[in-house]
Amino acid sequence: MTDIASTGPVVDLKGVTVVYGRTPALADVTVAFPRGAVGLLGPNGAGKSTLLKALLAFIVPVQGTMRVLDLNVADSALDIRRRIGYMPESDSHIPGMNAVSFVAYCGQLAGLPAVDAMQRAHEVLYYVGLGEARYRNVETYSTGMKQRIKLAQALVHDPDLLFLDEPTNGMDPKGRDEMLELIRDLAHAKGVNLLLSSHLLPDVEFTCDYVIVLDKGRVVAQGTIDALKGPGGRVFELRIKGDREAFTRAVQAAGLDCHGTDEDVMRVFLPDAASPQTLFALAAREGVQVRHLRPSVPTLEDVFARAVGEQ
Repeated sequence: MTDIASTGPVVDLKGVTVVYGRTPALADVTVAFPRGAVGLLGPNGAGKSTLLKALLAFIVPVQGTMRVLDLNVADSALDIRRRIGYMPESDSHIPGMNAVSFVAYCGQLAGLPAVDAMQRAHEVLYYVGLGEARYRNVETYSTGMKQRIKLAQALVHDPDLLFLDEPTNGMDPKGRDEMLELIRDLAHAKGVNLLLSSHLLPDVEFTCDYVIVLDKGRVVAQGTIDALKGPGGRVFELRIKGDREAFTRAVQAAGLDCHGTDEDVMRVFLPDAASPQTLFALAAREGVQVRHLRPSVPTLEDVFARAVGEQ
């Protein structure tokens, strides 16, 4: 890895706009992705996959500049792709090929000699848990196994940076946990730089240290997860008896972030200037009773809800 890639941001965008027809998928995005494990978070349609494809030069922005590993995407797309491992959201296997042949072929496409590509294919298939199934044709694999082979082909050439697009899609709970453990191991034990794109907050919180939140094609929050969850206010968990909708409207009208976690529990973010007495006063005004109120540890869900304006 180059010195610049080791010290500076692995991805740097300045004023990037991507348009589909007349609809902006990315709108004047300026953001830098630091080294380590970075979560690209946002609801479906926020522009996450578009951003990854633009960085790989599959999509050309109408304006702005992009650098990946200190290379200009507009000038050095092939060099960048050789140094990136890309795990796409959709299936990308070749029918009729067994797993080890497919992964080795991907290694050769990235520039590895045939012998080295085959050796690496065996190694990464064992790493992702497909060692015993490496001679089976990929089209016979389950959904979870296909997700694993997509990770294997992204790793085979030992890339400087991984792009992982919705890596747990379609996986059962056990397979999802195992995939997240692999990603966490890559980032925290093996020191691999990676960008994890997901709409699943627990996936990002478990694997990443830094998060960039997209909504409607714009960056609405960024920073370390600890910092985004940290000082600047408190989250309270409460239950009420009475008209929940009226109370929610009153809380929102007072300028407070509020959203539900289930049928009974609400979570309200109070800025430093506000106190829990504010909630009791609002409840009294609306004729409802506060039956339960306690401080809660902020979660990435709270960060996300505040960033995209969910109440």
